[in-house]
Amino acid sequence: MLTELFESTARIRAICSGPTGALLESFANHLFESGYATISARRHIRSAEHIVCWANRGRLVLHDLDTSALKRFASHLNRCHCGRYSCANRVDILTGARLFLRHLQAGNEQAIRRLAEPAAEPPALFQAFCAWMRALRGTSEQTLYNYGLRIREFLRSRGENPGDLNAAGLRQFVLQQSRTAGWAAAKSCTTALRMFLRFLIAEGRCPANLLGAIPVLAHWRLASLPRYLPAEDVERLIGSCKLSSPVGIRDRAILLLLARLGLRAGDIVQMRLQDIDWKGAWIQVSGKNRCQTRLPLNQEIGEAIVSYLQKARPPVQHDALFVCCRAPFRPFGSHCAVSVVVDRAIRRAGVTRPSRGAAHLLRHSLASSMLREGATLQQISVLLRHKSIETTQIYAKIDVTGLRQIAQPWPEVSSC
Repeated sequence: MLTELFESTARIRAICSGPTGALLESFANHLFESGYATISARRHIRSAEHIVCWANRGRLVLHDLDTSALKRFASHLNRCHCGRYSCANRVDILTGARLFLRHLQAGNEQAIRRLAEPAAEPPALFQAFCAWMRALRGTSEQTLYNYGLRIREFLRSRGENPGDLNAAGLRQFVLQQSRTAGWAAAKSCTTALRMFLRFLIAEGRCPANLLGAIPVLAHWRLASLPRYLPAEDVERLIGSCKLSSPVGIRDRAILLLLARLGLRAGDIVQMRLQDIDWKGAWIQVSGKNRCQTRLPLNQEIGEAIVSYLQKARPPVQHDALFVCCRAPFRPFGSHCAVSVVVDRAIRRAGVTRPSRGAAHLLRHSLASSMLREGATLQQISVLLRHKSIETTQIYAKIDVTGLRQIAQPWPEVSSC
């Protein structure tokens, strides 16, 4: 692949010559296959040559190139006198060197040791819990990861012996979590602990009455008002995307799916190419609990997706609909990537944010807009894919016009 990146045969010969030529050529192939731009790939190969030259001068062999060696290389850049290698941009040089070492780690395990300390092995009790959840409940890996954040912390603080568990320790741990986090985070803690105790009870490792020791957090449903953006602000977000760039074309398609169909950020991440039926004009969405739902694909959204597929989506082997626009091209890692897209559009459009949310703001905005246009709660519930109409009822609180019709005048006060 060097011929795809360099036109000069002398440059290609210089890369391939020497004892590390095969490794540099393999690294160049990796950069090309990962979709790096030619100018970026050339820069990273240059950085790889630089760290190899530095290692040779210091009489370091491949297995000596680890994280600590990378730090010493960074210090070397401050006083580099290697001559042929420019050190004007230390960040780019270190990025290329780090990519090269990671490539060595992944493809030459016999030649180089791991670049970082191996991750700590999860506790055996937690591994058994994960196996139990997969086998009996079909729990997804993302859910197990979320549970693990709390359960691992609990095991570190309280020990891994189920026989030592008691009601006081459980309550104290939950109270500590509630003091340092909001209601949602504390709620996720109690949920994870309850599932973990159910596993222990089912395995006969702790008494069944401990399940009632986890306190219930006070929370009143429908107590808050949904935060949303006015319709004109939503249009400003969509219009802020620059259609002259691949990122802008992709972001506009994502914003339209969120704003017109009320999708969740997770729905965007899970969307696949085969989920779109162009002839039937519908799109299949995998919502919560992997529940499959078909939603209509209108002309505006369809044209935006077609434009993205034809002009902006890089040629990758992944079947995910939306992927990163910068190398390495890969699907979005989590719903946070979608929230970043919306957050960036909010800042770009200069829209005032009514709350901390990002992607979910557009979902609330769609529901509130439909309500103002006369849609019923049942219609909104179907589009938002709520399992219960009670979840949709929170939007009734923002229908000021409808509420005025049923509001009773306060004694000795004129009506609204």
